[in-house]
Amino acid sequence: MNYEITHRTVYEYTAPVTVSHHVVRLEPRATAAQRQDSFALTISPEPAVRKSHHDYFGNHLCFFSIQEVHQRLEVITSSRVSIRAEKPPAVGASASWGDVARLFLDPVSPEVVEPYQFVFDSPQVRASAGLAEYAVDSFPRGRPLLAAAQDLTRRIFGDFKYDPKATTVATSPEEVLEKRRGVCQDFAHIGIACLRSLGLPARYVSGYLRTHAPPGKMKFVGTDASHAWFSVYCPGAGWVDFDPTNNVMVAEEHITVAYGRDFGDVSPLSGILTGGGSHEVKVAVDVIAAGAG
Repeated sequence: MNYEITHRTVYEYTAPVTVSHHVVRLEPRATAAQRQDSFALTISPEPAVRKSHHDYFGNHLCFFSIQEVHQRLEVITSSRVSIRAEKPPAVGASASWGDVARLFLDPVSPEVVEPYQFVFDSPQVRASAGLAEYAVDSFPRGRPLLAAAQDLTRRIFGDFKYDPKATTVATSPEEVLEKRRGVCQDFAHIGIACLRSLGLPARYVSGYLRTHAPPGKMKFVGTDASHAWFSVYCPGAGWVDFDPTNNVMVAEEHITVAYGRDFGDVSPLSGILTGGGSHEVKVAVDVIAAGAG
């Protein structure tokens, strides 16, 4: 399947900004099933400095600096990606979660050094006894890892209510566990925290999800949004992605942009500025299916 994605972000400031420095993480990355066919990034005002490179995790980054006075910043990305449908791994045939967790006890073998880094706490996701207690119902002794992760996904979907007013980008998984409310970022963090609390490697994935209009209704322009989910490492299958917001294994309607330890590693647009006062931000995303890939 081919997708065309347009992501528009506008910041409007109440006072002039004299200088600002930003980093953008909005360029879709290549995966085993995903190919990036084109990408364009438009910034207004035109930056005086603009540089692109890859971060530690291989995500595409663009740094830019605006050195003229402005009260409005607009960032628009246009992407085209192709996603190949793949047969999902057999969740019941994966190794038991306990056997996988034992692979990540010191010392680890060279084969699992890369996923090993995702076992540890990160700035926004910390293991805890409370999160381990919540997770354990999905992880009885001997259960296959992917079957357990799938059940955890189902439980997060059923136990937590989607509520964009309940949390902020700084809300911890422990707070979300207590409130039982949040957004896709929070649900991804809960899944990661549960897995790490059991000694399993898990990472945060940002991207997009193709949405569908209700029956008989037209899909409105700009009503899609950035999305997030979690990924767990399974020997023999590699990284396997689960979307707890929608209770599904990630498939061809999910478009991957970046991954890291938590949201802080993959924030779509961040920066620092001088001046500006308060600000209002508007985000509009469109994901359009453009035919078979």
